[in-house]
Amino acid sequence: MDSISKMSDARTRRAILNLLKERGPTDSKSLAFTLKLTPMAIRLHLYELSKEKMVDFSEEVRPMGRPAKLWNLTNQANRIFPDAHAELSVSLIEAMNQTFGSEGLDQLLEVRKKKQLENYKQRLESYPTWKEKLKGLAELRTREGYMAEVKAQDQDFLLIENHCPICSAAQACVGFCRVELDIFKKVLGDEVCVERIEHLLGGARRCVYRVKLNSPAKLQKTSSSRSKQATSQKRKRERSNKSLT
Repeated sequence: MDSISKMSDARTRRAILNLLKERGPTDSKSLAFTLKLTPMAIRLHLYELSKEKMVDFSEEVRPMGRPAKLWNLTNQANRIFPDAHAELSVSLIEAMNQTFGSEGLDQLLEVRKKKQLENYKQRLESYPTWKEKLKGLAELRTREGYMAEVKAQDQDFLLIENHCPICSAAQACVGFCRVELDIFKKVLGDEVCVERIEHLLGGARRCVYRVKLNSPAKLQKTSSSRSKQATSQKRKRERSNKSLT
């Protein structure tokens, strides 16, 4: 096999792995349709990937014909996707926790959250609606390695993250997941409600967030609550300033 053929095969196999990462269990016919190749050619690539322990399959009974093979990624395949220096991240988290305790770790997460929130808001401030902000957020997350996409579901939208480049860090400190959910809520604003409905650390193959429009009553309640918080913070600052004079 010449070098050009090897490069072509490598690109095709990487495309197959990317599709399996995004879609989960998929048959060879669907992969062939997307990549515009024959099912036989796709199966040959899948068998080679199976030898490398990058994919495996399960059988699904269909109404007609033989059971279909649904191909999926193995845990070993995750090493080809961004992991944001997993081992180093975990070591640093453990060291932080041992040195400063859980409170110190929480403070670190808050600092990261503040910077990330400022970055997202700055990049998305030109988007006039929450729907456009949501699409822009998915693009930003994809650049960070999350393989994010937005899909409509009835009246709501789903923010789907097919990969987690900080998964090892999140396993060591679940606060990362809590902070990210809070960031999404703040970036998209009070007009919508954001909830996580699939969680990688909970056993799902990806993280999925449902984004839906808040009811007028809930929107008014949220606005009132934020107004009270702002007033309370203002009074605290005034009392602090008086104590200094």
